Amino acid sequence: MNINSYIDHTLLSASATERDIIDHCNQAKKHKFYAVCINSCYVPLAKQLLKDTKVKICTVVGFPLGASSTEAKVFEAKQAINDGAHEIDMVMNIGVFKSKNYVEVFKDIKDVKTAIGKTPLKVIIEISELSKNGIVKASEICLDAKVDFVKTSTGFTKSGATLTAVKIIRKTVRNKCKIKASGGISDYETARKYTDIGVERIGTSKGVAISNGEFSSANY
Repeated sequence: MNINSYIDHTLLSASATERDIIDHCNQAKKHKFYAVCINSCYVPLAKQLLKDTKVKICTVVGFPLGASSTEAKVFEAKQAINDGAHEIDMVMNIGVFKSKNYVEVFKDIKDVKTAIGKTPLKVIIEISELSKNGIVKASEICLDAKVDFVKTSTGFTKSGATLTAVKIIRKTVRNKCKIKASGGISDYETARKYTDIGVERIGTSKGVAISNGEFSSANY
């Protein structure tokens, strides 16, 4: 299998410079990653750098907290698409979810999906903040909102993707939407474990290492 075609090559550091983005996009072109995932201020630059390539541009909305207003998320998503983004990764409002205001959580996600139409929407449910039942419920809300992917993590909390959580998500969503595993996936062996259980996309800042077939140091 071609692991590179699963990778959203990710650079979401607040201190990322234009030079960093240029290098990042060049890496994506060289390794033929599926997409770059970058902050929205750099979408126009990425569009210029990636023109005439098959590399998609993914950006984040309500990132990394998910606590901005729905109206702000909708505006941010629509502006990013106007600037050249092909996919949107939005953060679920975790605080509202933990308040068990599931209707508001659904509306937040649904309004963004409605606003962007056929543009793929990935919803980050931040599994490190949820119980097993919480992961199931969040995934069910995503299904109801007709999102394209459930995504595990922002990579900005105490932990990222886990195989256990992905299996729970897969059992919940079945084949009705896709899964993006993100956070802490830094070597080829780990990436393959996720694709082997049905993950369709991997978000990682270690795309080059994975592409080069590097293994975790724990295996040496």
